[in-house]
Amino acid sequence: QVQLEESGGGLVQAGGSLRVSCAASGRTFSIQAMGWFRQAPGKEREFVAAIRRGGNTYYADSVKGRFTISRDNAKNTVYLQMNSLKPEDTAVYYCAADRDIGPLRLETEYEYWGQGTQVTVSS
Repeated sequence: QVQLEESGGGLVQAGGSLRVSCAASGRTFSIQAMGWFRQAPGKEREFVAAIRRGGNTYYADSVKGRFTISRDNAKNTVYLQMNSLKPEDTAVYYCAADRDIGPLRLETEYEYWGQGTQVTVSS
């Protein structure tokens, strides 16, 4: 089993920056990739970014150029640096872990999920 715990959410003004973190524990050696998803009120959960064990990164078009996913292997932690935030980025951000090598933009690819952290961007 893998446990994921997000942190770092909060309230920020439009144009500002925020970094959310996801600490993994348990059988972390089994993780092939980590991803971030988000869910805004009244909307379905959507892919934001992902990073494979080998370092390849993937981004949703809506965040490309503004968000950066990175990881610290020594700390088993993945980060999502969010810059130039917009009110439409407001959502609960979820961290997810994938044991397999598959399409990281699909929610169903991931076996483990965190509880989520709220990010609110005010206009």
